[in-house]
Order: sequence, then structure tokens, then C-alpha cells
Amino acid sequence: MRVLVAALVVPTVALAHEPITTKITWSREVVRVIYTRCAGCHSDQSSVPLMTYEQARPWAKAIKDEVLNRRMPPWGAVKGYGEFKHDPSLTQEQISLIAQWVEGGAPEGDPKLVPPRPAVAKTKPISNPRIPLPAKLDHSMTLAAIAPLADAADVRVFAVLPDGRVEPLIRLYGYKAAWKHSFEFVRPVVLPKGTRIEYDPGPIPIAITATPQRGG
Repeated sequence: MRVLVAALVVPTVALAHEPITTKITWSREVVRVIYTRCAGCHSDQSSVPLMTYEQARPWAKAIKDEVLNRRMPPWGAVKGYGEFKHDPSLTQEQISLIAQWVEGGAPEGDPKLVPPRPAVAKTKPISNPRIPLPAKLDHSMTLAAIAPLADAADVRVFAVLPDGRVEPLIRLYGYKAAWKHSFEFVRPVVLPKGTRIEYDPGPIPIAITATPQRGG
């Protein structure tokens, strides 16, 4: 996951007398969202750290805009079309929480309520070798992960099985190849021989991590 520095170029300076109209605070609610969803890209060592109230407050309105437009955290896969591990996307409840906090003046609250900082863990890349995804499978395989190799504004990738059933694989939305995401399925997808891989629209170049099935 990459930091959206381009979108957060200049922070919005807090007004000295901005009214506080919300009970939602950084210390009690918002910091927990930042720690669980944003710490990987916005640690103290990043170009835009957001780990403390002092760091995050100047960016409050920019953060609100980014999360409302689902540009932050950058992910690029639509929920519900394929299920993937390590999904950092915010829930609608978390998005609303941040928006209400900012609109209410972005108060700090009681610093004593801030939880311990999380250990920032980077997602480990899948070790199995990647191969290009063919249009039609000449053998059965178990699909573990899928990695787009190009930008995609809005593309659905799905498998049409030999019996006509459709298996959704991934829907990319606003995806940037520079992110270099490898989307690892929660449950590996078994694709029999003769399965067709289709795109709407497309195609786009995609690599996969997969294991051939015996006898397929």
C-alpha cells in the first residue's frame, strides 16, 4: 500500500476558533481507525505521518476528502466482488466517523484514552512464482492470488467455468499499477480445465499465483 502524498499536498490549517460540535474525538475513536487502517503507510517515518493528534490535525479536511472518495487507504478492489486478505479499506461506519469528527471541529479529547501504538507490519509478498493469466485454462488450477499489472478505472475480472457458472475474481476500481498490490484470496479459487477468464471491459494484463491441480 502506497502513501497518497499527491492528494495530501498541503494540509488545511486549523482555525484557532473553529467551533467543536461533535462528541467524537481523536483520542477515543479516530486514532483507533488510524492505527488499524493507516499506520502501515503513515507511520512517523513516512512523508505524511498521522500517528499523533498534532500530526493528523492539520490534515483533517484532506483526510476526510480522501476517505469519502475511497482514495485512502489505497486498495483498488471493490468489496463483495472476490474476498481478499489484508484488505485495509474502511467500513462505511469508519468513513462516517472520520467525516463527523472533521465536520465537528476535529477535537482531540483526552490524550489518556489513546491506546498503545500498534506494531507496524508490512504485508509479506506471496512467495510462489507469478504467471500470466491466460484467456482459457488448458489445465485445472487453484488460484491463490491475483496481481493487476496495469491501471484500471473500473474493470471486472471473472471466470466462466466449463458448466457455465460464473466465478467473480476481482473488480478493480481506480486501481494504479504503481501500487503493485497482490490480492490474496481468503479462500483459494479452484478453476477447472477449460475455464475462460473474461474482463468487462478489457482485457488488462494480470499475473496470478496458482498451483496446478493433479489430473487437471
